[in-house]
Amino acid sequence: MARLEYLKNVVTLNLDADKCIGCERCAEVCPHGVFTVEDRNARIIDRDLCMECGACQNNCPVEAISVGKGAGCAQAVITGALRGTEPTCDCSNNCCG
Repeated sequence: MARLEYLKNVVTLNLDADKCIGCERCAEVCPHGVFTVEDRNARIIDRDLCMECGACQNNCPVEAISVGKGAGCAQAVITGALRGTEPTCDCSNNCCG
């Protein structure tokens, strides 16, 4: 399956490696494999794969991850899917294809 990549360099995802305890929850819950954990420390593999769903932030026990849930295209795609419509971002640059 092709990996979904969103707009380049717009993701609000941040990881504070100093807070990370290496629990691997972020890697377990991320639907797009944005994280890996090596030597008891999480690392972001490719931030542009992040759809800003917030699963990593919600499951991090030490608040080492922050992401503006729904700030990007993910919210528009999810809302559109729930309503049975096209993405609701109404963006003028045709980012949704």
